[in-house]
Amino acid sequence: MPQADTAERLQKVLAAAGVGSRRACEDLIFRRRVTVNGKVAKLGDKVDPATAEIHVDGQRVITDTKLVYIAMNKPRGVVASLDDEKGRTELADFLEQFEQRLFHVGRLDADSEGLLLITNDGALTHKLMHPSYGISKTYLAEVVGPLPRNVGRRLLTGVELEDGLAKADGFRLVDALGKTAQVEIILHEGRKHIVRRMMAEVGHPVTRLIRTAVGPIRLGDLRPGGFRHLSNAEIAALFKAVGDEPSDQDD
Repeated sequence: MPQADTAERLQKVLAAAGVGSRRACEDLIFRRRVTVNGKVAKLGDKVDPATAEIHVDGQRVITDTKLVYIAMNKPRGVVASLDDEKGRTELADFLEQFEQRLFHVGRLDADSEGLLLITNDGALTHKLMHPSYGISKTYLAEVVGPLPRNVGRRLLTGVELEDGLAKADGFRLVDALGKTAQVEIILHEGRKHIVRRMMAEVGHPVTRLIRTAVGPIRLGDLRPGGFRHLSNAEIAALFKAVGDEPSDQDD
């Protein structure tokens, strides 16, 4: 049970989280479309927004106002670190504007650019980074061309690297112009420099690498160095990607 001094009416908490007006949220509760900690909610229920796990139509709703979920377009040359010993430009230089202590989800090397998720939700970060959850990452790579037709098949079948076999989950040729080609490659693993090493192994070194998606979250038109807060739908999609689903338990 929530503590008396932190409990609030469920419809008020849902409205504050952007689900809809209080009247609309009351209707959702009445129609049994809301669960709290795995149980179907009832009108009159009170919850602690900092600890309750609330789902609407099976999608997680974040009600803890202290949690932050951000997408950043990391520029090339910026180190994905909060304390770089070499004194290079790092994420900490960009995150000074936020009051909360934030952390990046996974790595993106200094020479690479693109989507980096940033949050203070440690539990979600752990799941997004753990190999067992198989969260895909999508990259747009500019490589040395021209590309023979069998490159995609080789990457999908798997190439042998010094630390074991590496397979792409998806591959397609985006564009080709003379001695340069652009390819999209999708992977669910996160070994260091994995895309660069795979493309080098098949004879087409990467000259530019941009991460365009992490699971269901896409980079979109974010400018280099820019941030945006994830929408409620995007946050729900991330939780769904790591298997955060309400139980079928009823009251």
